Amino acid sequence: MIYDIQGGRKMLELRNVSFRVAENSKDKEKGILENVSFTLEDNRFVAITGPNGGGKSTLAKIIAGIEKPTQGQILLDGEDITNWSITERAKHGISYAFQQPVRFKGVTVFDLINLAAGKEISLSGACQYLSEVGLCAKDYINREVNASLSGGEMKRIEIATVMARGTKLSVFDEPEAGIDLWSFQNLIQVFEKMHKEKKGSILIISHQERILNTADEILVIADGRLVKRGSKEDVLPALLDAAQADTGCEMWQKGVQR
Repeated sequence: MIYDIQGGRKMLELRNVSFRVAENSKDKEKGILENVSFTLEDNRFVAITGPNGGGKSTLAKIIAGIEKPTQGQILLDGEDITNWSITERAKHGISYAFQQPVRFKGVTVFDLINLAAGKEISLSGACQYLSEVGLCAKDYINREVNASLSGGEMKRIEIATVMARGTKLSVFDEPEAGIDLWSFQNLIQVFEKMHKEKKGSILIISHQERILNTADEILVIADGRLVKRGSKEDVLPALLDAAQADTGCEMWQKGVQR
């Protein structure tokens, strides 16, 4: 069954996507994703949640082209991109932000924003992107993207590079992972602003209630399958009720964190 996320023009479509990996025995495979199908419209904010190990991050990597599905199709604007590389997908408008952003010794923040944009951006333009993610531009524009930056700083710099690219689909894999509460509050504001200004569609993998509450739609992935989809008004209350009930289901034990 295909889950349609209702809104504008269909932009991304997954058709019966599965992903399996070989286990210890060459004759056995472990299913990570099984027949996941849904569509994503233009200018939507969609959150994917569910238990740890349920397949959410794998799904994000498959959309970005980091992993290839073992079965099924992925379409972008009606064109089959299933076998496209991450570079080809990036050229056609898909950005991916890693759960743990990559650091580049010897590369400055200004260099990184220009590389991500794929074009020359002025110093003032790059500083504007940093300001939009809550960083004082003069303190960061010439810093190296290395271990001297905290996790929260790296997350916001990576989001600035995604904004500089201006892609039609931005995929974020658990952007809240490994950052402090102050940085998390700033990230929420950035995502809310991105959504308000309609800078393409946003797809976020997250357990955080505040992120889920910002989304137009929520998809729940469990045991490699799409088990629920709907508006935040339809889906979020049930998730929170289940978490409070502590039913013993792994999804709710790992839970939606307030």
